[in-house]
Amino acid sequence: MIIINNIEETEQLAALLSNRLEPGYTILLTGDLGAGKTTLTQNVGKYLGVKRHMTSPTFNIIKSYHSPVKGCTVHHMDCYRLEDSDDDLGFDEYFNDESINIVEWPQFIEEYWPDEHLDINIEYVDETRRKVTLSATPSMSHIVEELYEKFTD
Repeated sequence: MIIINNIEETEQLAALLSNRLEPGYTILLTGDLGAGKTTLTQNVGKYLGVKRHMTSPTFNIIKSYHSPVKGCTVHHMDCYRLEDSDDDLGFDEYFNDESINIVEWPQFIEEYWPDEHLDINIEYVDETRRKVTLSATPSMSHIVEELYEKFTD
């Protein structure tokens, strides 16, 4: 578990995370409304070199951006509106080896998750602090270890 005390530490976590992301990686972001999922996503995008402002794609569900740093597409998905939905928006096409995917509210599309992914849960502690818990499937577990080690130094 990592305690984030302010927006600067959120940016620091995003910088460390983005340095470890590669095409083919998927991040599943969970947490309550207002916990900071989109803020973390925006900061990851910033460190991936995304030029456009990454806004929550709540109505579009999926927005795609170019990362010149990694030379790939970054797909930002907000699946909140897919609760109790059977819609398949072609998730298999997005979850591939050529893009980085960041999924908010992934529990609503669990049947489409790629086999390998990084899970980040953000919990609201108070106005400025958040509790971040990381876990991953085996092939991405090194990222969790590195982030816990680096961020808590």
